[in-house]
Amino acid sequence: MFPILRKELRTFFSNATGYIVIGIFLLLTGLFLWVIPGEYNVLDAGYANVDGLFYLAPWLFLFLCPAVTMRLFAEEKQTGTWELLSTRPISKLQIVLGKYFAGWVVVSLALVPALLYYFSVAYMAEPIWNVDSGAFWGSFIGLFFLSAVYVAIGTFSSSLSNNQIVSFVVAVVLSFFCYYGFDLLGSFFTSGEAIQLIESAGIQTHYKSMSRGVIDSRDLVYFFVLSTFFLSATVWKIKKI
Repeated sequence: MFPILRKELRTFFSNATGYIVIGIFLLLTGLFLWVIPGEYNVLDAGYANVDGLFYLAPWLFLFLCPAVTMRLFAEEKQTGTWELLSTRPISKLQIVLGKYFAGWVVVSLALVPALLYYFSVAYMAEPIWNVDSGAFWGSFIGLFFLSAVYVAIGTFSSSLSNNQIVSFVVAVVLSFFCYYGFDLLGSFFTSGEAIQLIESAGIQTHYKSMSRGVIDSRDLVYFFVLSTFFLSATVWKIKKI
């Protein structure tokens, strides 16, 4: 697994892909939080928080994670290197995990500089550090788990086609459905129990739960199970290649 992980990370950062993904995320969040007037702007809010980051990030990751993962298997199949890789003395699970963790590392690196937003707002607060740290760290951890699921979905989508654009589109659609689709389905029901049950199958409910600053084991299990499901599906798919 680790040789695959190192190879993928070298590939990401030997060209512009990794830097572009991290740069786009930081640029867009920086513009919305500090420059563009509106509901996400920290300076316009009148109180010290960076909630805008956690509203924006799931939607930005909806496109950035597929952009990172679309080449993982599609490029291998397109260039003909998959046959060489599949003959190496390494299991299909190790190949999938190596590529998956490489994609997750790249996406996670985009989140680390965002800590500067938190410290900036904390020093701007009156008095200093008068911020809801629990909500921030809960949301921040939630983003790591959210990105883990998005990357797992993207990894699976990349295994479906040798066309990177197709893989990207499939990953965006699947990620959108898993994040917001169950909330849309729930809106068709009138029973509160039915709505709650359907919405609990979606990512957004569990992400919002963590954003309140409470790390519930049920939310962690949900993210783990959903990521495992898509990674297992990826292993099953590449065994068919």
